[in-house]
This record gives sequence, C-alpha cells and structure tokens, in this order.
Amino acid sequence: MQEKKPIIVTSALPYANGPLHLGHLAGAYLTADFFVRYLRLKGEDVVFICGSDEHGVPITIAAEKEGVNPQDIVDRYHEWNKDTFERMGISFDYYGRTSSKIHYETSQEIFKTLYDKGFFSTKTEEHFYDEDAQMFLPDRYVKGECPNCSYPEAYGDQCEKCGNSLHPTDLINPISALSGKAPLRKETQHWYMPLGKAQAKLEEWLDSREGWKSNVSGQVRSWLQEGLNDRAATRDLTWGVPVPLEDAEGKVLYVWFEAPIGYISATKEWALKRNKPEEWRKYWQNPDAKLYHFIGKDNIVFHCIMFPIILMEHGNYVLPENVPANEFLNLEGKKLSTSRGWAVWLHNYVDHFEADLLRYALGVTLPETKDSDFSWKDFQARVNNELVAVLGNFIHRTMSFTEKYADAKVPPLSNPKDVDLAVLEAITLQKEKVEAAFEQFKFREALQESMQLARIGNKYFSDTEPWKSKDSDIESCHNTLHVSAQVVAALSILFDPIIPSSMAKLRAQIGYDGAISWENIGTDLLKVGQKLQKAEILFTKIEDEQIQMELDKLEAQLNNNASDAESEKTIDYPNIKDPINFDDFMAMDLRVGIIKEVTEVPKSNKLLAFKVDIGIETRTIVSGIKKHVQIDRLIGQKVTVICNLAPRMIMGMESKGMILMAESPDGNLHFVTSEAAEGSLLS
Repeated sequence: MQEKKPIIVTSALPYANGPLHLGHLAGAYLTADFFVRYLRLKGEDVVFICGSDEHGVPITIAAEKEGVNPQDIVDRYHEWNKDTFERMGISFDYYGRTSSKIHYETSQEIFKTLYDKGFFSTKTEEHFYDEDAQMFLPDRYVKGECPNCSYPEAYGDQCEKCGNSLHPTDLINPISALSGKAPLRKETQHWYMPLGKAQAKLEEWLDSREGWKSNVSGQVRSWLQEGLNDRAATRDLTWGVPVPLEDAEGKVLYVWFEAPIGYISATKEWALKRNKPEEWRKYWQNPDAKLYHFIGKDNIVFHCIMFPIILMEHGNYVLPENVPANEFLNLEGKKLSTSRGWAVWLHNYVDHFEADLLRYALGVTLPETKDSDFSWKDFQARVNNELVAVLGNFIHRTMSFTEKYADAKVPPLSNPKDVDLAVLEAITLQKEKVEAAFEQFKFREALQESMQLARIGNKYFSDTEPWKSKDSDIESCHNTLHVSAQVVAALSILFDPIIPSSMAKLRAQIGYDGAISWENIGTDLLKVGQKLQKAEILFTKIEDEQIQMELDKLEAQLNNNASDAESEKTIDYPNIKDPINFDDFMAMDLRVGIIKEVTEVPKSNKLLAFKVDIGIETRTIVSGIKKHVQIDRLIGQKVTVICNLAPRMIMGMESKGMILMAESPDGNLHFVTSEAAEGSLLS
C-alpha cells in the first residue's frame, strides 16, 4: 500500500487579546476544520495546527487598559479561546501559543539563520519616542489628526473614520497615547527584510501553484505589480521575542515575522507531546509534504508573500500548496465591529445553541470569494427549513417507519424497481460531487450537495409512499425502507465534517459501528437485519422568540458600547452622600448569594422574583430590575444580598432582603459580585 503524503493544515493564529466572534469562525477556522475532517475520513496523514498569537501591540494595549501585565492578558484569552474552539467542534491536533519557550527558540533560530546568510538590511531611522515613558512608540501608540479626513483621533497605522492606512509621521499634531504629550523624534536601528530582492524567486514559485482562489491570487498579483518594498523584521518593544543579536537590546521580532513561525513551533510541541520529537520534520522539512494555510483576506500578504520568502531564504522548509483565504463576514447587513459591540461572541452562542447548527448555517453562507452576511433570521431559516425539515425529517421518517413496519431492522432489497436503484446510485453520485467540492475548497458547494442527497431521499420516500404500500405491497415498502436506510447511513458520513456531533448521534441510532471512512460511503453501509435504535429527533425548530432575543442582545450591545464611549468623555459622577457611623455600616448583614431560580412577577413589567441561596438558607427576593438583565442568563449568577432588611410584601409576595446593584452613568444597573462562596460575609 502506497504511503500517504504528509499534510499540514494551519489556521491563522488569533490574537489573545479578546474573545472570538462569528467573523473569526467564518474566516479561518470553520473551513479548515471541514477540510481536515474530510481528509481524516479519507485516511490522509494530516496534522491540524493553530494557537494563540500572544505578541504585538494589541496585546500591550489591552494590558494597559486593564492595568495588568501582557502575560495576564494572553494567559486568560489563550485558555478562553482554546475552550471556545473545542466547544465549537474545531478539531485542532495541537493549539499552541507564541509565548512558549520552543516558539522563542524557533523564531530566534530562523532569524539568526537569515541574519548569518546576510538576508537582512539595516536602517537607522527617526521614530517617535515618548520621553516620559522612556520608549519608542509603535504605530497604535501614536494618535493625531488624519491628513485625509481631519478626524482628530486617528491612529498611527490607520484612521478608523476614513479607513486609510497611515504612518505615524503622517499624522497632524501627533501625541503619545501613553503620556498625552507630543513625542520626540529619535533615531533607532532596525533590521529589514528586502522583499524586493526575493520577488523574482517568489513569482517563479507562485507561477507553479495551481487551483488558488481568484481573490487570493488577485491580491498577491496586485502587491507584486506595485513591487515589493523592504519590511521591518524588528521593533522597539519590551513584549515579544527578543532579537537574538548582541546589539539589539530592547528590540523584539516584529510580530508578523515571528507569528507564522508559530505554526512550526506548535508542530514541534505536538511532536514532543507524542514523544516523537523529530516527527515535526516530516511535515515541514519533507519535499513530499503539503502545507495549507486557512486565513482571512487581511492576512494574505503575510502568508503568500512574507512567510514564503522567509521559508525560501532559510531553506529546507515546505512552501504552501494552497492558501484558501476567505473574505469578510458582515452581521445583519453591517460590518462586524467589536469596538461598537456589533458582534456575535462564540462563547455566548454555545451557551444557547448547539455548535452544529452554526457550523451548518455559517457553512452555507461562507464568504469564500466575496464578503457575505450572517443574519439571525437566515440562521433560523437554515436550521428550520434545511436541518429540521429536510435532513432531520428524512432521517426520522426512515427510522420511525422501519420501527413500525420492519421490526426496527433493515429489511432486504428484493426485486428493486428503477426508482430504488436510481436513489442508490445517487449515493455514489453525490459522494463524488461532495468530494470534488472539498478538493477545490468549495465548502458551500460541499454542504449543498450533501443536503441534496437528503432532498433526493425525502422525495423518494414521498413518491414511493411506504405508508400505503405496507398494506398492498410489503416488498415495495421494505425496498423503500432499505434504500432510505442506506441513504441515512451515507448521510451520516457525508455530513460528518460539517456537523460531527449530530452525525455521531445518528450513527449510534442506526447502530453503525463500521469504519467511519470516506471510502465506505456506498449502498451497503447497513447490513440486512441491522437493528436500529428508537428514533430520536436530531434537530429541533428555533422559535421566533429565541431569534428576537439574539437581535435584542445585539442592539443592547451596540447601545451599551455607544453609552460607554460617551460616558468615558463626560461622566457626571453623583456627589458623595452624608457620612454615616461605623456602627451603622456594621449593622448591615451583607452576604454573597447565588441565584437558583428566577420567575417573572405576574402583572408587572419591572419585577422579578429570585430564589437566592445565601448559604444558611434560600430566600425569595423581589427586585425591579427586569429591564436591566437577561433572564435566561441569571441562574448561577453570584450577587451581594442585604440579608437583615425587614421583609416587605411586594405584589402579594414576601421579599426577604435586597440584591445590591451598581448604577452606571448610562442608567443601567449591574450586579455587585464577589468570587467568594455563597454565604460569605462581606466586611
């Protein structure tokens, strides 16, 4: 048997400075997971690598905003995002991080090799310097007036109002974002990658690539037509991979030099974890290996120009076979914006819906060659009209009818008619169409062709009417059930890369315990007499109320962020109240409670009735905070309770205590929380 060629698949390393949202998933992770799961079904030797990008200015800015160290930020979001990926069914073989020792060593080794080969050029330039902070200022640390649109809050790399790219020295009246003072210009030396010298070699390699998406090749050609310029490989920062040269104190490797190297260092860590420390070379230093980068379109230049040049100049590394980049995903017809709160956070999504529902709904609207749009109404329609009404309906009809009319066992196929044979043939035909789509990175098409087999099965079931033939022609009835069962089994593998959790449940229901492989998709996955389990609903309809709740949540996020932005400028703090005696304060019994139950108070649009466990007992507390909270997210919330207030009758209910809330400048109320266990006294 011929040995499989090694395949390494990577997804862009997300910044560890915030949680993941819908746009991340659509850009670089969902399609990669579809592809990898398909390759595994094909029996390919594939490793799926990703990890946290833990350096760069966004990390340090996030740390400064919170008043913590950059390491605190990356530690938090690395684990958070890793968990979110797992909950979304993204099946990385290894999820690394660029703050690891191995990543530092690997990045420094590659830089030093290029340096020893004479690849870099050095330049001494004037950069902005903040005397108070005693540091050179990265692009995002310089603010000023945009020279294009006169927006007064433009950053040194981009104006967020007009969208134009900038250099810090382009800004009018620049100031340091750290001290608020005008920065000085000070000389500093950096090492640059002379990309122009490598352009001819890069173009020769690009000409050898086949099957690249037009949006990717088009952007690359545009860069090449303009001619490649020198690109910095180092920066003046304290957070990052130190430049491994004696005369480079206070300098780190530019994040876009070292971040893609994270794919290599993470593969090394994966190999070490398997107690095969040299196995990484099989995927990165093997001329037969194939490398695929899944990214968003904003990363094309780094993965198709900069990183390949780095690998070429170093030598002995495999270059990308393909870089199937996606365009951007919009949300409800608007551009995604985390700063404005216009985003669907994945950790919130998986708290309310099954991951498979989004994997499917997003999969059929992916921004593969142009920007696309996600809407909650479309999500609902995809789930209800396709997963429920087509796929789920066909599966349930087949299972329940087999249970009723064939003793829950796959009946034999006897004297099949042309219509029976045509549907069995459709299994192979649709398998071939889906396979071709996967191989060409046309994932929307792969989903559509998979669903088409379910549509064929549904039509066949309706046309052959087994509910009628069971009385007049039991052989025909059993043929329908046999063919339908084979289609269901085929669907359980065809859809496995897309909705893996649901398909695992389906295979358990049909009792399929054979090999889960692409090769096995055919007309005899289930043997005659195979016992089927009791039919269970795989997908349930999403109600209008659920969708409206998500739309309301989006609007609330947008409004809250706008209010927060405004309140940062003009906060009207209330005056300090009159002093009280210490004994008055000590008379209050303040305890940590945990919400166990919430109900709406009849005939009230403000009141909620809470069951709160305060350690020694569970109390009923009535509170008029309905408009300030999301009821479905309150269970388990820790709160602070004043326990020794005299009981009050409110709307016919006895309320024993008060839940403390803090009022923000925009008038919204927020729980006063504590990490202490319920029942703990506050003092």
